[in-house]
Amino acid sequence: MSVRSFLLRHGRQLGTLLGLVLLGAVLTARTPYFLTLSNLLNVAQQTAINAIIAAGMTFVIITAGIDLSVGSIVAFAGVVLGSVLAAGHPLSAGLAAGLGVGLFCGLANGLLIAYGRLPPFIATLGMMSVARGAALLYTGGRPVSGFPDNFRFLATGQVLHIPMPVVLMAGVYGAAHFLLGRTKLGRYAYAIGGNEQATRLSGVNVRRYKTLVYGLSGALSGLAAVILTARLDSAQPIAGIMYELDAIAAAVIGGTSLMGGEGKICGTLIGALIMGVLRNGLNLLDVSSYIQQIVIGSVIIVAVFLDMALKKRHN
Repeated sequence: MSVRSFLLRHGRQLGTLLGLVLLGAVLTARTPYFLTLSNLLNVAQQTAINAIIAAGMTFVIITAGIDLSVGSIVAFAGVVLGSVLAAGHPLSAGLAAGLGVGLFCGLANGLLIAYGRLPPFIATLGMMSVARGAALLYTGGRPVSGFPDNFRFLATGQVLHIPMPVVLMAGVYGAAHFLLGRTKLGRYAYAIGGNEQATRLSGVNVRRYKTLVYGLSGALSGLAAVILTARLDSAQPIAGIMYELDAIAAAVIGGTSLMGGEGKICGTLIGALIMGVLRNGLNLLDVSSYIQQIVIGSVIIVAVFLDMALKKRHN
């Protein structure tokens, strides 16, 4: 592969990586607390939940879809997981319940979109409301607590001095990279996002693969709920608010096109790290939370504008 073809293929991800490096350099120059091992591990831990959700969102956006329900699914899966553990059931049962709820909600989205022919925006917007309402109804609006000690390991434990959330994030991205690059699910996701009608006419069961993609997004939201619940040591029915926007932002900043058919899972990870580093740096610089929202929103707008400009130039 020539240098030119490599840059054409990976230029967007390399540009995003350069942006992350430059952002880190600026923060290192502005505060001595940024470039320390403890802070970098803290950034990685804080990024893990958004990065895991964004991995599933990447698959969805590549198919030219969108999933607005991921934050509410995190809340619903978390309270179901928490209630199972609080009732004294084994950890495996609680994990199965949390992941199962996420998978079920994701598959419901996929079925509504693929077989019910609802627009992804409408179907997932409806699920966002349904899952949030279900979480509040299930708990009466109160948090759930009283978990076994071994559950906390998923948030506070370490493997070879690496925090467990970071280990789980790495596992998710390794699996997602394989699925997107080496399996039919990944190939057909790109094909569906590039030209759904042509993909259908070529004999691909578009409905099945769309449903699977949304199921994957829901399952990863369930995994994020597990980590968040373990970190807080409680399950909150109001958890996950605005998580969908962070996940979409991470994917788009990382080079996934909102128009579908383009995206790399490694770019999404870099995008999630940019979001995490930016939030961490603004906190270290003691920037007002109100101003932080303005800065992060501006970054999202610039990323989408850049995506549209590059897509137009490519066409």
